[in-house]
Amino acid sequence: MRRLPNPSRAAFLLCAPLLAAGLAACGNTVSTSGFKGEQHAVAETISNLQSDATASDEKKLCVDDLAEAVVKNLGGAKGCEKAIHDQIAEIDNLEVKVQSIQIAPGATTATAQLKSVYAGKRRPVTVTLVKQGGKWKVSAVQ
Repeated sequence: MRRLPNPSRAAFLLCAPLLAAGLAACGNTVSTSGFKGEQHAVAETISNLQSDATASDEKKLCVDDLAEAVVKNLGGAKGCEKAIHDQIAEIDNLEVKVQSIQIAPGATTATAQLKSVYAGKRRPVTVTLVKQGGKWKVSAVQ
């Protein structure tokens, strides 16, 4: 991996796994039917991330799907859009399934456990979300 200047390096380190967790190839969609209430809202955020990335809608990803702190760390709206644009070009074939979602009652953070298939290999991914303005947004991927 080539060394990228800041904030591009930060963008790469955050966006690559974030998009890898949220995208699916060939029009596959994240199923949200097994979740209810706030868990359903979290699953919808992951589904929206996938749809917006599949459509290469960098602006929607930065405004609707990513937490404010993530966008700020990527250099604001324009920096985020550029980082997302660059990372979408790097993603190849990938599928994702939401395995479970944990939210404590009244909490403003959630954790989603995903299973993804990337380059033919299954791997677990943990996505952390925060509730901002009444909407769940992706804040981290592990």
